[in-house]
Amino acid sequence: MSSAVLKQVLSLALYLIFPAMLSAQVRITGLIKSSDGKVVANASVSTPTSTQKSRSDSTGFFEIVLAQKENQVLQIMHPNYKTIEIPLDTALFYTIILSPIQNIDGAKVSTSSQRQTSLIGAHTIKTEIITSGELKKSACCDLAGCFETQGTVQPMTTNIITNAKELRILGLSGVYNQVLIDGIPLIQGLSYTYGISSIPGTLVDNIYVSKGTTSVLQGFESMVGQINVIPKNPDKAEKLLLNFYINSFGENHYNFTFSHGKSKWRNLVSGQVVQPAQKWDRDKDNFLDLPQMQRYMLYDKLMYGNANKKGFHTTIGMRFLSEKRRGGQTNYNYRTDAGSTSVYGQNVDYLQAEVYTKSGYVFDAKNTITLMASGLQHRQNSWFGTVQYQARQYSSYANLQYEGTWRNHEFKSGLSFRQLQINENIGFSDTFLKRSYMGNYLKQEYIPGAFAENTFKWRGDLITLITGLRIDHHNQFGWLPTPRMMLKYDLTEKSILRASAGTGWRTVNLFSENTALMASSRNIIFKETLQPEKAFNWGLNYFRKLKTKKLEGYLTADFYQTRFQNQFFPDYDSDPGIAYISNFTETSIANGFQTDVNLKLYKLFEVKAAYNYLDVYRITQSVKTQLPFNARHKVLMALSYLPKSKKWRVDVNAHWFGKQRLPDTDKNPDIYRQAKWSKPYTTFNVQATKSWKKLELYGGVENLFDYRQLRPIVSWQNPFSPYFDTSFNWGPTRGREFYFGIRYQPFKGK
Repeated sequence: MSSAVLKQVLSLALYLIFPAMLSAQVRITGLIKSSDGKVVANASVSTPTSTQKSRSDSTGFFEIVLAQKENQVLQIMHPNYKTIEIPLDTALFYTIILSPIQNIDGAKVSTSSQRQTSLIGAHTIKTEIITSGELKKSACCDLAGCFETQGTVQPMTTNIITNAKELRILGLSGVYNQVLIDGIPLIQGLSYTYGISSIPGTLVDNIYVSKGTTSVLQGFESMVGQINVIPKNPDKAEKLLLNFYINSFGENHYNFTFSHGKSKWRNLVSGQVVQPAQKWDRDKDNFLDLPQMQRYMLYDKLMYGNANKKGFHTTIGMRFLSEKRRGGQTNYNYRTDAGSTSVYGQNVDYLQAEVYTKSGYVFDAKNTITLMASGLQHRQNSWFGTVQYQARQYSSYANLQYEGTWRNHEFKSGLSFRQLQINENIGFSDTFLKRSYMGNYLKQEYIPGAFAENTFKWRGDLITLITGLRIDHHNQFGWLPTPRMMLKYDLTEKSILRASAGTGWRTVNLFSENTALMASSRNIIFKETLQPEKAFNWGLNYFRKLKTKKLEGYLTADFYQTRFQNQFFPDYDSDPGIAYISNFTETSIANGFQTDVNLKLYKLFEVKAAYNYLDVYRITQSVKTQLPFNARHKVLMALSYLPKSKKWRVDVNAHWFGKQRLPDTDKNPDIYRQAKWSKPYTTFNVQATKSWKKLELYGGVENLFDYRQLRPIVSWQNPFSPYFDTSFNWGPTRGREFYFGIRYQPFKGK
């Protein structure tokens, strides 16, 4: 953006933010549920003395703006439930329980048909919720496996030997979307590489996925989207859940969740143990098809008070993680062959400890203050073939935020501070490869910042506008502004149009985010100092509710474009033996179109379909080049069948990926050359679940028809040659995988 355009954007943001201080209405929000714990959609919310009305969306969420709260009563009506009235007190958020109306034969009307994946219609930002119920439709051993039934997020393997993964949105690397834990940016730096694989699915309560520009409250990094992972709360988690999982490769997982406490103090403890798979080499390239992994994780979440009532409340989360990954040639022994020049292998050993807190005080119905803070320590010792990589990270985060309401405005402002220190040591055990990047790399960041955001509603809540601005000071790169805007317009009762625009930036963590560079035989050449990556993102979204006597659901379509002002990606094409590192300031654009249909049919079937079109490219010297490893076309189909007895269910999903451009290997010898484009492929996943009161058995198969990319490692015949490359995978490599699991809740129903 030019300086003139940036000034206009900042002026508009400030103009729209500060008028919030002149208004005085109250915004009431809440969640409507039935007595059996299911959310209630399409319930009418009103007050006897006001013309304002609202309805709960498909997640049970509602919001209504009142001129004043004194002596007000909320009236909740739904044709299948008894009408109730709720006197308003000092709270801003209400959880409302409705009792079902008895029908003629005396049976209660069930609300169990509510979808477990939905879009929050009332939110200004397009937000998709993936619930714990949705996560049960597939194995979901970790966070990376929690997106099998939705089309927005694509898990992508970045290092096939250690099975490192990232979560992509809009076809761009996972570093461009922000991953939050309980609303706090914990996954960054060294913890990014394996962080999304270290959170077990059994610990997750909900996942909120937002595409495009998001709020400035959590930071400046969410350039293309945001993934907010909410671990289970002791208030509604299982008293005791035991989960066991094993797959056909021999890898097994043991998980537990235990919650206890009453009144103001509540606690949840969760743990995971992962034991390694057996050694498999189906394509006979002398490399393991999947790494041997061992993990021990312990998590504790302590809560006090209630964030929706007047007074003090706090949440404290702590996690300790120890993980080991071993991969490489089948005869590799990590105890004796680490750094060997005759047997190739990779070791990744790390310890991580983290703690975070969210504490706040509700003064009254209009004023609250919240402090969020976290600290993380990560220690890693690794070998990538003949490259030794040792790293340490210390990071901390603090965010003090004030929130107030005035008439039809909700104003949030505050101060933040980030500190990140990464110390990396790189060495080589060989001398025959000409690599020059050995040494110590120290990164120290101190980033204080200030932010303000205003939510403004008018025309009877038909239009909602969020404008935000944050200004951060980086100790090396100076002042960096981040303006953002989000607009929601309710076209009708069933259709919504959204628009968003804004900027984002981030600094590069070269080695931890690009471990495939160290795993290959390439030399790394730094042409210049890397500047912060900067991008401008804008998008449009259309949402339409669908409902007849036999079906309910929604249709959505969106388009987002990301334009980079500065971007980093290693140049692999100029020389097969070198990765050039530099800033790219020429044209780099990512266009993404997606349409989704989600339907519930006859209260028995849930059908989901999604189509993605991605056009991710850069222009260098007037030549347009598609970025590698991006399928321009992708289709998802998912079907769930849950009979009325609810004693069993079947879930099926299929993914089709179009062809992908691959890096240029024409300069390699003939034996090491690869195709210029991948082949289109399809994967099918099936799972069946049988339920009893306290016990669930589930089993299934991933990649049913056993599609595999054979021998994905370039120069697997000679892993110490200059052409060795482990980052050339574009499809599934481990093939068909059967699995079986048990969920047991001994205290359920008591």
